[in-house]
Amino acid sequence: MNGKRIERLLEPGVLGYFLVFLLFCAVLLFFDPIMGGVGLALLIVVYIIQTRRAIRRRRELLRYIEGVSQNADVAAGSVMSSPFPTVVIRLDTGDIVWYNRQFGEITSDHEHIFETRLADVAPGLSLGWLIAGRNEAPELINIGERWYSVGGTTERIPNDAKILATLYFIDRTVEHSLREISDRTRPAVGIFMLDNYEELTKGLSEQQKSALIAELDEKLNAWFDGADCMFRKYEKDRYVMVCEKSLLDRFMAEKFSVLDSVRTVGSADNPLTLSIGFGIDGDGYGEIFEFASLAIDMALSRGGDQAVVKDRVNFTFFGGKTQELEKRTKVKSRVMANALRRLISDSSSVYIMGHKNSDLDSIGAAVGIVCACRRLDRKAHIIVDLNMTAAALLINRITAQPEYAGVFISPSDAMVHMDARSLLVVVDTNRPEVVEAPEILESCPRIAVIDHHRRAASYISNAALNIHEPYASSASELVCELLGYFDNSKVPLLKIEAEALLGGIVLDSKNFTLRTGVRTFEAAATLRLAGADPVEIKKLFQTEYADYVERYRIIASAVPYREHFAIATLDENVGRVVAAQAADGLLDVLGIQASFVVFNENGQAIISARSLGQVNVQLIVEKLGGGGHLTMAGAQLPGVTPEEASERIRVAIDEVIRSIPQ
Repeated sequence: MNGKRIERLLEPGVLGYFLVFLLFCAVLLFFDPIMGGVGLALLIVVYIIQTRRAIRRRRELLRYIEGVSQNADVAAGSVMSSPFPTVVIRLDTGDIVWYNRQFGEITSDHEHIFETRLADVAPGLSLGWLIAGRNEAPELINIGERWYSVGGTTERIPNDAKILATLYFIDRTVEHSLREISDRTRPAVGIFMLDNYEELTKGLSEQQKSALIAELDEKLNAWFDGADCMFRKYEKDRYVMVCEKSLLDRFMAEKFSVLDSVRTVGSADNPLTLSIGFGIDGDGYGEIFEFASLAIDMALSRGGDQAVVKDRVNFTFFGGKTQELEKRTKVKSRVMANALRRLISDSSSVYIMGHKNSDLDSIGAAVGIVCACRRLDRKAHIIVDLNMTAAALLINRITAQPEYAGVFISPSDAMVHMDARSLLVVVDTNRPEVVEAPEILESCPRIAVIDHHRRAASYISNAALNIHEPYASSASELVCELLGYFDNSKVPLLKIEAEALLGGIVLDSKNFTLRTGVRTFEAAATLRLAGADPVEIKKLFQTEYADYVERYRIIASAVPYREHFAIATLDENVGRVVAAQAADGLLDVLGIQASFVVFNENGQAIISARSLGQVNVQLIVEKLGGGGHLTMAGAQLPGVTPEEASERIRVAIDEVIRSIPQ
């Protein structure tokens, strides 16, 4: 049967044309016998030539099939008698040229295979691996109810430009089923923590506390609905869950809806919020629990009220749509200050570094650490690129002070002078890829991190000390609070240092309107007592007249999206400071909850995002490879035009909106 089909397939397919021309010659013989005879003779010659060519091509194809069968590693014998389902196709078109009986049996319509392409029979099979020169498909493919691994070889048809591919299908259904069962039943460990348990239960009687916890337990039990798992409380505000991955997959599919349901517990002004960390894909329960601990730390460092799933490679985030609540205590600040003081005292020198394109907050926090080092009689340097900073005016004022002679240095100079006892303090960022000098971060043996941004999937994980408070308005606020625990009797805070710290707070809190708590105003009061002049700080925010005009040109070019978003797209470089100011200005428009300014800088799209708190712009820009926190975020997209970046922003906004339970 297959031989006849091959024979029919290789026929030139011009029999109908020959019949038409034969009829034409017969009619021509009636009107002009000579011309009709010539035409008939030519028709016979062409027919003979075409027939011989078809026979030769058929023989070459059969020789090819036999030849391939001798060299194919996956075949048990010849292609003709292969015990595996086997098919021969044209590689350029996917047309099926030949197949054996076993391949016909695994297809649903084997009587008409020659009328289809391989993609119709095995839609999940891509041939990129074969074109790339490999002999085995990277993944199993599904045909009907069975799963197969696919191997293959290619060979060019003699005297022809076409390439034929021979594919062999090996049944792996049993192995696939076992792998699915193993994947579904893999253990997962979850840690649940009540974010604001202390705040909610403060002043409540034991009976009221019990009622609150009972209501919470009811929400949690309704969520996993009697699923086969172990769920126990091990502290007053912490729970642990051990379950199979299939249950975790269900939680992830519904976006951890329990985060929304538990907010009905408590008061409307102060609802209960929950942070969840799940670990999966570890070598044992110990490593899985370690992943869960990292996940819950990540959730808390991003502001709480969210779920984080940690596997061997990645973090996956759910929730995180609410404003953070201030949870810092002075006890924790004192402990952190003591730890930082010990690190500085044990160091030969201290190097301080912020993020690329430093701003008032990163420079202000760095200056505060220099003051701490001066109080401990340790030499300190600030690593900064003076050609790429948004705080040039502040740096110029600071370097005029005798105490800061030679303090600001370049990354190359820092690399030369650092030694094995040097300490690197990273301020105003926790992401290794955005620090001022990544090579310094990799080289320094001891690292301390002071930051207030929500933690991203990539963060500085090898820090000896990590002071990370996403509830603070700025890194400058954190440093100001830490300085209160360093002895200042002999070395007071300089006026310019106080102004640098206060300028950082003013910048990131948007003049004390966003992300401000009681501790923010306490820090501001401390700095004002140290001599910080609000007028001088106001001067730090002054811009050139051209930049002022440019800012409002950007605002005028913005277009609304989904009513509550505004996106301004520019093809030219407008400067990061101006773009950030324009993004802030767009929030003054009635109804706008989040704004995005996109511009071009050296062949990459730069995104500056701001919000009033109702929208978490960090979640949006994280989908584009950026980061930040709830009200302020940014991203850099190399090789992407501003128009393409704006379209990606719209897609990310849509994805975030769809993820919010209705």
